[in-house]
Amino acid sequence: MSDGKIVIGTKRYSSWSMRGWLPVKLAGLDVTEVLIPLAGGATSALKGQTPAGLVPYLEHNGARIWESLAIIEYCAEFDATLWPKKRRARAMARAVAAEMHAGFRALRQAMPMNLGRGDYAGLGRTEFALEDIARIEAIWAEAKSEYGGDGPYLFGERFTGADIMFAPVVARFLTYQPELSEGSLDYCRAVRAHPLVDAWYQEAAEEPAEWLLEKYENLR
Repeated sequence: MSDGKIVIGTKRYSSWSMRGWLPVKLAGLDVTEVLIPLAGGATSALKGQTPAGLVPYLEHNGARIWESLAIIEYCAEFDATLWPKKRRARAMARAVAAEMHAGFRALRQAMPMNLGRGDYAGLGRTEFALEDIARIEAIWAEAKSEYGGDGPYLFGERFTGADIMFAPVVARFLTYQPELSEGSLDYCRAVRAHPLVDAWYQEAAEEPAEWLLEKYENLR
């Protein structure tokens, strides 16, 4: 019997679910995965499973957490490596994770996550989305310059909460292929190659065709 459940949405589309699922897996929590196909908004199916009617939602040993960044913090209580060990690096990691959580709305709207499309290159390059991308590249470059060392991730060898928050951004960049620096491309390749990120992609590819949503599948 598991210690609880993680409720997520369609892996092909649900960037926030990805941000909740990754720390649960990294921390090794023994929970049952409940996947609800998304249909847009807080549907009755979601409202029946989560307090806010949104995903992700984690129940674990009596704790109830319905927000992705809070799930990362909870999981870090079981696996401290979800944040950098050094205080200054940890502070920056939390700051950039929170910035990702609260911002970059233009990018999210112009380039919705779709892990199954390989032909969206060039789409979504609105003025404000490009401004968001420039800011994201600046964050990545600063984090890697100050704390990344020789590691592939933002804060070195460990895949931290900051990388978790940006993993769906990497997915967007791989799908829409905006112009990026070589350093950003290297980081995107490293995140995509992470075993858990790869597992998420593989499971997304196995989802049934009836879960596809027109609004995400016909952007051209």
